[in-house]
Amino acid sequence: MKPIFEYLDYQLYLKDFYEYKKDQSSYFSYRYMGNKLNLDAGFLVKVLQGKANISNKSIPVIVRFLKLEAREAEYFDLLVRFAKAKTGKECEFLFERIMALRGIDMNRVEDRQYEFYSHWYHNAIRALLSYYSFQGDYKELAKLLSPPITEKQAEDSISLLLSMGFIKRDKLGFFVLTDKTITTGEKWHSPAIHAFQKETISMARESLDRHTKEIRDISSVTISVSHKDLEEIKARASEFRKSLLQMHTGNSPSDIVYQVNIQIVPLTGILGHEEN
Repeated sequence: MKPIFEYLDYQLYLKDFYEYKKDQSSYFSYRYMGNKLNLDAGFLVKVLQGKANISNKSIPVIVRFLKLEAREAEYFDLLVRFAKAKTGKECEFLFERIMALRGIDMNRVEDRQYEFYSHWYHNAIRALLSYYSFQGDYKELAKLLSPPITEKQAEDSISLLLSMGFIKRDKLGFFVLTDKTITTGEKWHSPAIHAFQKETISMARESLDRHTKEIRDISSVTISVSHKDLEEIKARASEFRKSLLQMHTGNSPSDIVYQVNIQIVPLTGILGHEEN
């Protein structure tokens, strides 16, 4: 089994640990592991599937069961807190501590993925390069974004995209895409994506003052439904996102990058349900 320092996801680490032990011992089961961790077997399965988080109070018990040494135990504790981080600042603080404890540079794929989603302009530049002919004028590239970024940020972003394999340099010296679509997968609730979404929502709010209505569209609808209808609403939103990714604009070449946010948020509590 890989060392814990190879992981950024404590749930995946626990899942791999369970499968490793299961292969070694036929008696090892969810119930057995749950009893050792003082966790319900059903809840443990949800944790291993990435659908639930353990409480901070469970960390010492799990650390003892995993037989983690001091530095490993601290790393596991950070991973749990990182997975449950609520704010961008908290994500960034914990991520830096995780990297420091590793004692290595950010050169693993998952580390670079976190960096990719840590700032809105990485994704914007990736989309921009689908139609903009760029050979290395970082000052000009930085000015094309709205709002503009610094020349250093533009250069660092190109370096990151190259390291992740999202772009490459062709024979003529132009930076071009290797894959036009990126998805975060099902685990959209990861701290990095949470921070990214907060940043793009904030930029949508700023767009009200930054851009004229001719080049933006910000609309809202307020509806009353049963809370049981949420899954259907999310499914419709998912289909709309997929249709945008598959969208073709005929013979018209691309000339602008848009961020499309679909926000579904409750404005009241559920009638007859007590708030936690």
